[in-house]
Amino acid sequence: MAQDNIQEPLDVPAISIEDSLDAVGNWAESYLFTAGTLIETLLLAVILLAAFLLRRVVVPRIDTMLAGEALLPSMRYTLHRLLLVISTGAAALLAWVAHGATETAGLDGELLRVAANLLTAWVVIRLATSFLRQPGWAKLITAVVWFVAALAILGWLQAFLDLLDSIAFNIGEMRLSLMGFINGILLLTIFIWLSSLLARLVDSRLVYLEGVTPAARVLIGKVLRIILYLVAVVVALTFVGVNLTALAVFSGALGIGLGFGLQKVVSNLFSGIILLLDRSLKPGDVIETGDAYGWIRQMGARYTTVATRDGKEYLIPNENLITEQVINWSYSDTAVRLKIEVGISYRSDVHKAIELMVEAALTQTRVMRDGIHAPQAHLVGFGNSSVDFELRVWVSDPQQGLVNVASKIRLAIWDLFHQHNIEFPFPQRDLHIVSAEGLSQQKPDLDDRTRPRSPGAGDDDSDSPSHQD
Repeated sequence: MAQDNIQEPLDVPAISIEDSLDAVGNWAESYLFTAGTLIETLLLAVILLAAFLLRRVVVPRIDTMLAGEALLPSMRYTLHRLLLVISTGAAALLAWVAHGATETAGLDGELLRVAANLLTAWVVIRLATSFLRQPGWAKLITAVVWFVAALAILGWLQAFLDLLDSIAFNIGEMRLSLMGFINGILLLTIFIWLSSLLARLVDSRLVYLEGVTPAARVLIGKVLRIILYLVAVVVALTFVGVNLTALAVFSGALGIGLGFGLQKVVSNLFSGIILLLDRSLKPGDVIETGDAYGWIRQMGARYTTVATRDGKEYLIPNENLITEQVINWSYSDTAVRLKIEVGISYRSDVHKAIELMVEAALTQTRVMRDGIHAPQAHLVGFGNSSVDFELRVWVSDPQQGLVNVASKIRLAIWDLFHQHNIEFPFPQRDLHIVSAEGLSQQKPDLDDRTRPRSPGAGDDDSDSPSHQD
């Protein structure tokens, strides 16, 4: 009975390498090395060569012609990308024409059909991604989407998806596959992009709300953006099938590690929120901290951008703005006072100089002239060589620069002083020589030369040493 249960091994015929090579050769002879396939390959090679010449010869010449036109750089870049798409579109059109011609001639035309579909998919995808502002992202999305479209055109998409799904491992009761990971990345990218788009839309609408300060608008935008990003992450993980409760312990440990490793980043984040809440700083304020002097252009989650008049942009961490001294020139009022020191000579009219300095300040439109902000000139001291004054003026727009308006006022003072004979002083020193080596020997000779001589003195040649000789 036991012997009856023993199955005899199946007699499977062995396949030799020669048989495999023969099978491949027969398939190639039946499908590849046919007259129709060779004709389609030749037509496809001619089409691709024509597209290559069009891209290498015609497109650069058109770019050269466009370079001489008065076009914006963005428009010129868009036209260049459209020309590249048109060259590929011409190849797709020729492939479809060749496919129709081969079918009319009684050939299969399968190779040309596949090539025409691939070229058409490339053109459509490039046109769809041409609206993206980042060229790197546009190329990446184009390559990924075209790869998926090519698999679908060739009929290999389902087999490729099954392969990705087979590469998996289990974590407890949760199964993670390469296909699920890719789906999670794609969903997370799409949800984050939608969240960013919604946040930008809300930011643009907050500008038109009355009664909302710039700091409040920035705070609302940052909080909303963080909430939308968190929602995007949770939704993406839920769609993939990740159990969020299983990640509670892991997220707690990760949070502690990030707290120690990203201490400065977290500190800058909360410092930025504090700055927005207490309204001590806001976009547009003119501040001075350390070597940076300029106006706040943007308040980010980690740093604040301070732009200067010379084109520099300081990225100051928010923590520094909390812990260090910051001079806010426009905290409660945008008016800023400038002090310009002026000196005149002691021989000039002091009262007239004061009038001219005030007149010079009033020639500048940026100088305030009402009430307590009116320009004033004060005599502040008597120097060694000059009578010292201080001209005090107020400017309501310090973000437009302070050195430039002070320079214009000094030039106006220069012109008015010269017109009214007000002298600018220069240092003067009197030198008194008390003693010097050889001074006593030279002094009698100097006295003899400077003493008045009587008439006829020195006329007697007998007194001269030369006569005695």
